[in-house]
Amino acid sequence: MSATETLRKDHQEIKRVEKIVIKCYQSLYDGKDVPLSDIEKITFLISEFLDSIHYSREEDSYFPCVAAYDSLKEEIRALLIEHEFSRNIARMLSTNLSAWKNGEDKREPVARFLKTYSIYLQDHLSKEEEFFTKAEEQILSKEEEDEMYQQFQSVIAIVEKLSDMVKLIDYLEDQNWYKY
Repeated sequence: MSATETLRKDHQEIKRVEKIVIKCYQSLYDGKDVPLSDIEKITFLISEFLDSIHYSREEDSYFPCVAAYDSLKEEIRALLIEHEFSRNIARMLSTNLSAWKNGEDKREPVARFLKTYSIYLQDHLSKEEEFFTKAEEQILSKEEEDEMYQQFQSVIAIVEKLSDMVKLIDYLEDQNWYKY
C-alpha cells in the first residue's frame, strides 16, 4: 500500500462518517430523537478521525512532500484553508452541543452545523481526490509513497486510534436512529 492509497482508504471511512452526519441532521430537522451521546460520538469522530488522524497525515507528511517539488502549492494552500474551515465548523458544533447538553434548545444549530459539515465533506473529498491523482501521477515516486506509508504506519498510536474510530463508526451505523 502507498501513502496515497492510505489516504484514499481514510476517505472511504470518512464517507461512512458523512452518511452518519447526514442521517443525524436529517433526523434532527425531522424532530426525531438522536441521543446526545451519539451526537457527541459523531463530534468526536470529526475531531479525532478527520482532524487528528487524516488531516495530520496530509499536513505533516503528504503535503510537505508534494510541495518540496515546488508543485501544486496553490492546491495545497486551498486544502489547508479548507481544513481550518472544517475545524471551525467542528468547534461551533461542539459549542452548540455542549449548550444543548446543559439545557439550552440547540437542536437547530447542531443540525445546521452537521449539515454544513456534510456539505463541506462532499466538496472537500472530491478536491482531495483530484489532488491525490495529480500528486500520484505527476510528482511522487514509488519510493516516496512507500516511505510516507511507512511513516503513517510507524505511529502505532494512530494506527490503534484509527481502529477505534472504525469501531465507533460501526457502532453509530448500528443505532436505531441511523437504521430507520
